[in-house]
Amino acid sequence: MKIGFIGLGNVGGKLAGSLLRNGIDLTVRDLDKSLAQPFLDAGAHWADRPKQMAQNCDITITCLPNPAASATVMEADDGILAGLAPSKIWAEMSTTDEAEVKRLGALVRNAGGSPVDCPVSGGCHRAATGNIAIFAGCERETFERMLPVLKTMGRRILHTGPLGSASILKVVTNYLATANLITLCEALVTSKAAGMDLNTAYEAIRISSGNSFVHETESQVILSGSRDINFTMDLVSKDIGLFQQVADRFGVPLEINPVMIDIFRDGEKRFGSREYSPNIIRRLEEATGCDISAPGFPPEMTDDEPEEPGYEIVPKSAQSAE
Repeated sequence: MKIGFIGLGNVGGKLAGSLLRNGIDLTVRDLDKSLAQPFLDAGAHWADRPKQMAQNCDITITCLPNPAASATVMEADDGILAGLAPSKIWAEMSTTDEAEVKRLGALVRNAGGSPVDCPVSGGCHRAATGNIAIFAGCERETFERMLPVLKTMGRRILHTGPLGSASILKVVTNYLATANLITLCEALVTSKAAGMDLNTAYEAIRISSGNSFVHETESQVILSGSRDINFTMDLVSKDIGLFQQVADRFGVPLEINPVMIDIFRDGEKRFGSREYSPNIIRRLEEATGCDISAPGFPPEMTDDEPEEPGYEIVPKSAQSAE
């Protein structure tokens, strides 16, 4: 099977790396060809145009920074749609809008191909080791064809339902992660202001009902001072903006998310859109004069779990129906 991969950024490059590391016949493309060079040196092929990639590959994957970038790659005269044919798959691994992925998916079907939205969740450090979680929205038959490829890039694979469902659940989980980050910033600054030792505060949260994945990752890089989680404020704003669009589309009167949007808009204005997202804590550090750092924490997260073959997660309702 021949796989094409467009978008070799922080996440995409690591996912493509898992494919290449596991012996997949891989073709790559990025606007910045220097990002592709390590893949080419390791045996991957280069596609001059997305159309060429789609023509030559069984599955073409996009992992791009926003829905507009995906639309351009898909719909340009030399884009993916122009190279699709029956039996081929387009897999959207970007964090994108559910309505947009459905729109592009309809065009893929018109060209005879099969669409799937399959965003990832779990952080860049797990994308690097192939241990990240992957959601997949598509027809079951398409999922079965994609599953071996998804298992190569991730560990826990969840078929979420029809096309677009994975994109909804991705922005739901990113909304929750952002809420976690903001509340952890408030918790750490309040602990410091109240005279608590931050190493002790970290452990208190970790062993308690306040613990979370975000605490065990982002709190560590906050306390180390690096704030490097390979994710930037503009991407957070995009994700919670997409979550707001979903809620607005279905008439859900959100109360917390609009506040979070304002917080990150302010963070981007103060510190820059490409600032690491955990540095949203600087708003509170500046307001209180507190330095939220402590010894013994790593400057960046690494996945210490060995790479393992992926497997499908089956929801409890499906298990009971079997």
